[in-house]
Amino acid sequence: MAVKIRLARAGAKKAPFYRIVAADSRSPRDGRFLEILGRYNPRTEPSFIDLDIERTEAWVAKGAQMTETVEKLYKIAKSPEAHAPVKDEKLSKKAQAKALAESEAAAKAAEEQAQVPDAAATEGEASDAPSAADAKSE
Repeated sequence: MAVKIRLARAGAKKAPFYRIVAADSRSPRDGRFLEILGRYNPRTEPSFIDLDIERTEAWVAKGAQMTETVEKLYKIAKSPEAHAPVKDEKLSKKAQAKALAESEAAAKAAEEQAQVPDAAATEGEASDAPSAADAKSE
C-alpha cells in the first residue's frame, strides 16, 4: 500500500480549509485516510499551519511520500521563524526628508568635532614652545 501525506479539503464553498492526512494513494482526495497529521488554513493572514512534526516524520520513515504542497508546509512548520514575512517600513516623503536632514546634521557635527581637536592641538604646540618674548626675559 503506497501511503501519501497530502491535503484533504474541508470547509465551505469558496472558503477552503485543509486537513493534512496520511492516506492510501488510491483513495479519493477527501475520502478515507489513515491518520490526521495536521491542519492548514490558507485564508488567514498569515496562513495557519498546525502539523504534528513527529508523526509526519514517523510516516515518512515508514515510506510515506509527501506531496509538493505538504512538503512546503512541512518546511514552514518545522522552522516558522525562517519563513516569517519580512515587512519593510516605508517612510513618507516628509519622514525621509527629516531623516536625511538629521543624518546630514550629524555628519556636519562630527566634522566640526574633528576640526576642533586639531585646532586645540596646534594651539597646545604653540604654548609648549618657548616664545621669543619668554627667551628675552630670561
